[in-house]
Amino acid sequence: MYLIPAPSKMTIRKEQGYLLRYNGRIVIDKECGLQATDHAKLLKKDIQNKLGFGLSITKGEREEGCIFLGLKKDLKKEEYRLEITEDRAEILGGSNAGILYGIQTMRQLLETRGAVLPCLIIEDLPDMPNRGFYHDATRGRIPTMESLKALADKLAYYKLNQLQLYIEHSFLFKDFSEVWRDDTPLTAEDILEFDIYCRNLHIDLIPSIASFGHLYKVLGSKSYSGLCELPEADEQPFSFYGRMVHHTLDISKEESFAFVTKMLEEYMPLFSSDYFNLCADETFDLGKGRSKELADKIGVNNMYIDFVKRICDFVIAKGKKPMFWGDIICGMPEYIKKLPKETICLNWGYAPDQSEKETEILEQAGAVQYVCPGVGGWNQLINRLKDSYDNISRMCSYGFKHHAIGVLNTDWGDYGHVNHPEFSTAGMIYGAAFSWNKDIPDFDGINRKISRLEYGDASEKFLLNIAETGIRTEASWYEIVCYKEMRQKRIKGTPWAPVLKEISWEKVKDTNRFLNEKIAEMYHILSEAKQEKRYLYQAYIHAAEGIKLWNEAGAVAVFGEEEKSAGIQAGELAASLEYWYHEYKKLWRSVSRESELYRIGEVVFWYADYLREI
Repeated sequence: MYLIPAPSKMTIRKEQGYLLRYNGRIVIDKECGLQATDHAKLLKKDIQNKLGFGLSITKGEREEGCIFLGLKKDLKKEEYRLEITEDRAEILGGSNAGILYGIQTMRQLLETRGAVLPCLIIEDLPDMPNRGFYHDATRGRIPTMESLKALADKLAYYKLNQLQLYIEHSFLFKDFSEVWRDDTPLTAEDILEFDIYCRNLHIDLIPSIASFGHLYKVLGSKSYSGLCELPEADEQPFSFYGRMVHHTLDISKEESFAFVTKMLEEYMPLFSSDYFNLCADETFDLGKGRSKELADKIGVNNMYIDFVKRICDFVIAKGKKPMFWGDIICGMPEYIKKLPKETICLNWGYAPDQSEKETEILEQAGAVQYVCPGVGGWNQLINRLKDSYDNISRMCSYGFKHHAIGVLNTDWGDYGHVNHPEFSTAGMIYGAAFSWNKDIPDFDGINRKISRLEYGDASEKFLLNIAETGIRTEASWYEIVCYKEMRQKRIKGTPWAPVLKEISWEKVKDTNRFLNEKIAEMYHILSEAKQEKRYLYQAYIHAAEGIKLWNEAGAVAVFGEEEKSAGIQAGELAASLEYWYHEYKKLWRSVSRESELYRIGEVVFWYADYLREI
């Protein structure tokens, strides 16, 4: 049975028993409110798209042949019961959320079974109460409203109930015009509209904003550079690498706290959520610059926790429960007791073999925590699916073992968010599946199901193909960016990981031959996939072609004149990169605002010019 997440309990009585007929009806119990009608419309639309006919919607009693929607008081809020007999289908929920989740399961049955459905009983509820997705809407891509709503639809389809959008500078704050003037920021009206949209899908849209570290663009502005821990922040040229490792607030200045609270007071009221994520992660420069005197006096740990506590207290005074990233507190867990009891620690870790240690430490320290894995897409063109699966399955299991109250699966945009947002879908589904049901399926099994449900792939091979494609990279986007910035002297010191040290022409040739085979397989799968799903494949094929080009560009950059003996013409490669970017722009603009597309272009053009010089 192709259901994601897997139900808690399912009994199949007959493989083919219920015929969903064109003249049937969707009947809503008279006790249900207006929201149940919206959910019924969602089911009606899906039946129309999949089967070619639409059922009428009414309110009343159960009737033969109908799909009946109702509430059942003894079920928990997100619990549902789906029963399909030869006479009718019945979805009962503990609330409207339960009804919606039952409908989503029904939609997945329609995806693979069509109008002939099995007779069965499903009794289902989540193992983890808070199941979220975290999407970077700052460092590279700012989504269009259409793509944001499509994301919310997909989260609801896989029964996720929280969403956070990461914001540093990409909101149109009233007094920050020099920060967003070259961007296409989200507006207050956008947030208000999207909050309502999410709420109707039982998704809590939780505000998340950098309030301590990672304030690169804000603290690099003329008006606010004086609040940066390191001086002369406004005089530094742009650097993808520098954006990741610098720009922490100088909290020895009272103006810094005033700056943060001003941001929060403008941003917070736009959300109906009871939570607020103040971030406060990776404060790398704390105590190393303008606040060194204070650091010498009270210590960096005390500086950190005192400032986080002040923000938490402010958030609580506004009626919200604070959240913050746990990377700093894990190194000083005893300080967790200094924070208000309402505070939630977001315990992140993204390695395939991620240690259990941090989750255990936070539990022992008394922290209320979410575990926060990642979809493995940043710094590369195609997400590393096996790494993502390993990481998410581990972190979810740690969360259950150490009594976490939520899972927040992250999708970051480091180094420009070069990968298409669609590529995070599989990782998002892993998080949805493993947080709803703690019995984790094997890698091949879950990917076969996703290939069928999400990509309409009857062969069930698509994601397994993508998993192999994404790891065959000889010049990662991180390396491509860092090599450029090192040549431009925009990186001080040694980058955190090697840059093009392992590349060779032999490896590039072998890898690109392999990628050509995988691209051919994608075309074969595309040709057999469901018509309405085929649009999802283009971005993968385009990205795989890009990996080949960047593999060659990285090798030419390192070996120079040797490209001739390798059969590569640098000038032709430069033109190929420019044509590739031309198509890339179309894909970007199909889901994202203009935002920082030009920065991706700057990388492409630098390499094209560099190759022509060679």
